[in-house]
Amino acid sequence: MTTPRGFRDRADDSLLTLLGDIPELVRNLVIAEIDAAKAWLAKTAKDGGWGALWAFAALFVLFWSVPVFGTFVIAGLSSWWPVWLSALVVFFAMLIVTAVLALIGIRYFRRIGERQNPVQSIALDVKEVRDEL
Repeated sequence: MTTPRGFRDRADDSLLTLLGDIPELVRNLVIAEIDAAKAWLAKTAKDGGWGALWAFAALFVLFWSVPVFGTFVIAGLSSWWPVWLSALVVFFAMLIVTAVLALIGIRYFRRIGERQNPVQSIALDVKEVRDEL
């Protein structure tokens, strides 16, 4: 007989039957924990990669587009403003772009800490089993 969720009702099983099922249940638990660890590692690596990519993008903007684009904009703005004011406006605009890109990268790095670590899950399972015994 099975329950509505598809699990077998073990209420009428004998003690020896239940003891005989322990190795299979432990094996299934270990396989499930290893699969969970693999999934966690894959998601963590992906978010770490995306975070590193966005951080690299922020550095790219900061170090390479400042001299090229900045000179162009400073030259254009200096026709209306003094050169020093044009340079300051461009500098602060690039700092804002860099900060936004860095914040996007930090958001991806924070996702790493939000997920439950499989090792913590295993420790919780072991603690619960110890509490029952």
